[in-house]
Amino acid sequence: MTTAKKTTAGRQGFKTGEAVVYPAHGVGRIVAIEEQEIAGYKLELFVVSFEKDKMVLRVPTAKANSVGMRKLAEPDLVKKALDVLTGRARIKRTMWSRRAQEYEAKINSGDLLSVTEVVRDLYRSEAQPEQSYSERQLYEAALDRVVREISSVNRITETEALKLIEQSLAKSPRRAKNEAEAEGESEAEGDDIQEEAA
Repeated sequence: MTTAKKTTAGRQGFKTGEAVVYPAHGVGRIVAIEEQEIAGYKLELFVVSFEKDKMVLRVPTAKANSVGMRKLAEPDLVKKALDVLTGRARIKRTMWSRRAQEYEAKINSGDLLSVTEVVRDLYRSEAQPEQSYSERQLYEAALDRVVREISSVNRITETEALKLIEQSLAKSPRRAKNEAEAEGESEAEGDDIQEEAA
């Protein structure tokens, strides 16, 4: 038997209608706080909807903090995350399977800065070699989490959030150098063609 509570009173600081981050799924919204009776015990639950994934999660209010559910990042943290993207990628010289596990753990930590590090480390510009399927999957999962949180915090569309992220990635020292080299090569090729034509 489920009775929906029409209360906006916060539980552990969370309230109905609020966007939250759940580590394993990213940004969702608390659509209700309800009470259920399970094995004779009354249990109060946050009903969290992840609209994009068409999924609803019920989290016991008493366990929200211990499972890592948190409020959206503050604007200062979003700025710090965008700064992380401008840094140099830090890729360990370990086997891909071990790095993949570390990236997966960072993505599922729910920590914005950790997820942003995964985006930075796995990002490839057009001038760089192709990614493997598993790299691409991890990159897209991390990017999706960062895009959703930044768009929610800054109250902008996901497309605008993606543009912000791409602008930050383009400022990275390695990317700027690679793209300048790629442009230099194409200009040099153009010179060769003109010489042959002359």
